[in-house]
Amino acid sequence: MPELPEVETVRSGLARHVAGGRVTRVDVLHERPVRRDPRGPEGFAAALVGRVLGEPRRRGKYLWVPLLGPDDDRPGDALLAHLGMSGQLLVQPADAPAERHLRVRIALDGAPAGPGFELRFVDQRMFGGLSVSAGGAELPPEIAHIARDPLDPLLDEVALIDRFRRRSSGVKRLLLDQNLVSGVGNIYADEALWRARLHGERPGERLTRTQVAELLHHVREVMGDALAQGGTSFDALYVNVNGESGYFDRSLHAYGREDEPCDRCGTPIRRVAFMNRSSYFCPRCQPAPRRRRTNAAAAVN
Repeated sequence: MPELPEVETVRSGLARHVAGGRVTRVDVLHERPVRRDPRGPEGFAAALVGRVLGEPRRRGKYLWVPLLGPDDDRPGDALLAHLGMSGQLLVQPADAPAERHLRVRIALDGAPAGPGFELRFVDQRMFGGLSVSAGGAELPPEIAHIARDPLDPLLDEVALIDRFRRRSSGVKRLLLDQNLVSGVGNIYADEALWRARLHGERPGERLTRTQVAELLHHVREVMGDALAQGGTSFDALYVNVNGESGYFDRSLHAYGREDEPCDRCGTPIRRVAFMNRSSYFCPRCQPAPRRRRTNAAAAVN
């Protein structure tokens, strides 16, 4: 699933190529990607035609584009997008061949990409989607519960550290909790934990303030490194708006490297099942936390 660096790469591409363009036509080729819009496919299309696309914004793994009326008489709505597992937002010439899994096409006039371009939503697995969020230009109400992300300058890090240290869950679960901090997924959680030398099952309540602060530093660091390389692409499902892959997969230290030597100590990287996914870590650099003895066990000893 695309995580914060991939979504931010797409957002910045949309800002360069489609912001300021006016929607002239919308073709919904499959109903599922617009299933979250209460207007239905026809209403979704009608709500977009004639609107001007503003500067794209993002929170965590969601992005949205504020919408303006042709004379700025209908501001306040937004085109909300989530890429799901395989969603792609592509800027293509209108006469370019249709992609195999093309679901929605939005024709534009006056976009920076040039005349005759359109915004396309391509999604093989169709877990992602588009909708028009009423009054969502500043922050769509549908995602108001999503926490700020590690790269958000308004993130209250002191409060976040306190919340981590009040939880008994493993620190990786806390990183993936979008109500605590958004945008962090499996890949970047494993990479940040490797850099911080922390095992993912280490309970938040057993971390010091310094350890949590250092972990958040590494989360920002790994995401910044990924952004510089256009994100992480393990297959053709994630590409930027120009259809190009990211290259951060070549810089990964833990994720996807089962049985390969740790770049720090040479110990083979281990993979374990985690929440219907996988966790990758170095068993030497990231030792598993010791289990606390129960009161009964302590009494026997």
